[in-house]
Amino acid sequence: MTGTSWSDGSRTSQVAADGGSGRSSSSAGGPQEASASAGLTAGKRLTVLSGPSGVGKSTVVAELRRAHPEVWLSVSVTTRKPRPGETHGVEYFFADDDEFDRLAASGELLEWAEFAGNRYGTPRGPVLAKLAAGVPTVLEIDLQGARQVRATMPEALLVFLAPPTWQELEKRLRGRGTEPEDVIARRLAAGRIEMAAEQEFDVTLVNTSVQDVCHRLIALMADAPEAPRPGRSPS
Repeated sequence: MTGTSWSDGSRTSQVAADGGSGRSSSSAGGPQEASASAGLTAGKRLTVLSGPSGVGKSTVVAELRRAHPEVWLSVSVTTRKPRPGETHGVEYFFADDDEFDRLAASGELLEWAEFAGNRYGTPRGPVLAKLAAGVPTVLEIDLQGARQVRATMPEALLVFLAPPTWQELEKRLRGRGTEPEDVIARRLAAGRIEMAAEQEFDVTLVNTSVQDVCHRLIALMADAPEAPRPGRSPS
């Protein structure tokens, strides 16, 4: 693939349509969360959600965007081959190694990292454009990427999503049933390193309830009074 286009319209419209289907006003978490959500449109601070593999980042982001379709999630570019059902520009922008090299060398990636032989990165242009327009913007990335964002955008809010226990994280990883044992072992080894980096983040949310995590994340993004203080916050 050459000449990557960072159009995000297909993803935005799809999630917005899904989020608006049959959803009552109470599904956003009540009056407090509705108040926090109302303040999102004026925010220009990037929010980064990170944490060990298997902790539930994708599930949290999916619920966040279902309840708050105004939140924009950056679509990553990857050298990984598409899985069945994945569409270019929706789940990921799929690129070959040469194209990824070009994007990294030209500074078109805000951050990038390699895992299990594949590279993943965040296109810089769309993120900066959304922030400039005041659109609440979230990145769901790993520890390497979060560190790169902190170095280049120190004003970004870094949120660490933690499992209730290490045993629960291992249970979730093995429960997927989609990866061979050697990949699970690599993810667990990386998870221990990522857990040790928790103190590098502005706030920790413990993923005991996806809905509660989303409520606290929205409050953080809106700088609402009920937003948790920096440190560990169980959800």
